[in-house]
Amino acid sequence: MAARFDDDAMWVDFEDGRTLGIPLAWFPRLLHASPEQRAAVELSPYGLHWDALDEDISVDGLLAGRRDMTRPSRDAA
Repeated sequence: MAARFDDDAMWVDFEDGRTLGIPLAWFPRLLHASPEQRAAVELSPYGLHWDALDEDISVDGLLAGRRDMTRPSRDAA
């Protein structure tokens, strides 16, 4: 698996030949991250992880079309 980015999307290339394009707008932490921060992704068979961004995205979630599942806290308003 590999991940790459352009200005609007994250592209995940799977070993079986599939490529999935995901809008960065689905994941606000990635949308607002610098290219260097996005590139610091750790890949595993189960998902993608960005330690500095506190972001984890599962392969199952991507394939199911799920967006960011975190909810802002009530105290953040």
